[in-house]
Amino acid sequence: MHKTKEIFINGFALFSMFFGAGNLILPPFLGKNAGNLWFWVTIGFFITAVFIPMIGILAHAKLQGTMYDFGKKVSPTFSLIYCFVVYTICIALPAPRTASVTHEMAIAPYFSNSSSLVTSTIYFGLVFLFTMNRSKVLNLLGKFLTPLIILILLAIIFVGFFTAPDTITPTTLKAPFVDGLLEGYQTFDAIASIVVGGVLVISMNFNTNTTFEEKKELITKAGFIAGVGLLIIYAGLIYNGVLFSSTFSESANRTEILNSLSNQTLGNIGSVFLSVLVALACFTTAVGIITGTADYFKGINNNSQKVFTITAIISCLLGIAVGQFDVKYIINIALPALMFIYPITIVLIILNVLPEKYTSTLVFKIVVGITFLFSIPDFLGFIINPNYLIELKNNIPFANHNLGWVLPAILSFVFANLIKSKKVNSN
Repeated sequence: MHKTKEIFINGFALFSMFFGAGNLILPPFLGKNAGNLWFWVTIGFFITAVFIPMIGILAHAKLQGTMYDFGKKVSPTFSLIYCFVVYTICIALPAPRTASVTHEMAIAPYFSNSSSLVTSTIYFGLVFLFTMNRSKVLNLLGKFLTPLIILILLAIIFVGFFTAPDTITPTTLKAPFVDGLLEGYQTFDAIASIVVGGVLVISMNFNTNTTFEEKKELITKAGFIAGVGLLIIYAGLIYNGVLFSSTFSESANRTEILNSLSNQTLGNIGSVFLSVLVALACFTTAVGIITGTADYFKGINNNSQKVFTITAIISCLLGIAVGQFDVKYIINIALPALMFIYPITIVLIILNVLPEKYTSTLVFKIVVGITFLFSIPDFLGFIINPNYLIELKNNIPFANHNLGWVLPAILSFVFANLIKSKKVNSN
């Protein structure tokens, strides 16, 4: 009984780590655009926003280490650089996005003349104070905040099923499955799985008698609970976006759609309550990201408190600068970074969860190297004129869908294992 309770407690804790408030704005928007082809969009979204992150937790259950352990088989230097890039992306994009979501959902609708720069300045000023003091208030907020948001979202989903209009708008997406897949990148959940999974491993209150296999089982089951929770919420919000698609304006952005959906299902009071809770959830997410980043740089600099403080200051200043822009702009500027780091992250997650006999150091080096090489055109497509890449992308399978790395990664995995097998047989 105690073991089951512990699994559920850690499962809900993991869910709250994944469940950044910024993620709430993605599924309804996707559903609105998915229309009658919502099923394929949902499957694509599940792969990158639920399935891959859960595999990331399985990898953590197997490794029972930190994010550094995911890339060390490629090389220690690669792993250090990878960690640096991931943490830099976290403080430059998802952390500032929380301020932008807060402004658009909790400030702008009620204060029409409000300034996003003022919001982000006050917001990250408070984030810095909480980061430096690590107040227990955050833990209290986390315990009560996540259940409240889940209850409100389930209420929106449930009421929406019975009150939605009969009309479903036809899809505006040309490749629904791929669009769902790439929108899942924007949740940052795959990256979150390797960042927060390590926190879970360290934080789980294991007895001294708990064996490696028992820990593995507990982490795996906690990951399954978190994954089921994400699946239910994401699926419900996507489908509600589909059901209410005819009520949204063509130009409605992600936050406007979520606000409209909550207003149509729960009324003004419910919408206000959701806005406040989302703002608080955004705040705790930002504090978590910046504290984790500052801890990392402190750790690689002889536990220097000065480095921790400097990292927190730089992170908050970056948050103010980027957080003043609207959510759509931040999502757009995130695309190049995601096209670069997400393929490598997905490959590292999968390689670390596979049996050891298929994932030697040689396999890691070849597969990660090939993935990096073939993700370059996808990355460049968002920072230079895409017409320059037409001929190149036409010669790479799936490259026109920004998935040119997938087939080369699979083939290089097979090829690397054949080389390894041949070397073993020759000896």
